[in-house]
Amino acid sequence: MKSMTISLEMAQRVKEFVAVTQNCDCEILLKSGKYVVDAKSILGIFSLDLSQPLTVEIYDDNCDDVIAKLAKFAK
Repeated sequence: MKSMTISLEMAQRVKEFVAVTQNCDCEILLKSGKYVVDAKSILGIFSLDLSQPLTVEIYDDNCDDVIAKLAKFAK
């Protein structure tokens, strides 16, 4: 598992984030405090407090390409 902190403060950034995560075969979770949602679910993401930093957890050993694509969302 690898994790990184991101920021998704605008709806357009959420849309771009989901477009990246939906193309990945691995499991990706998004955490905000005690809440955890599927990072491929736009409705799940909008249920989180997007004004706070979010933690992305990627459950795949070969996920360097995914991390590179998500780097533009890094906080």
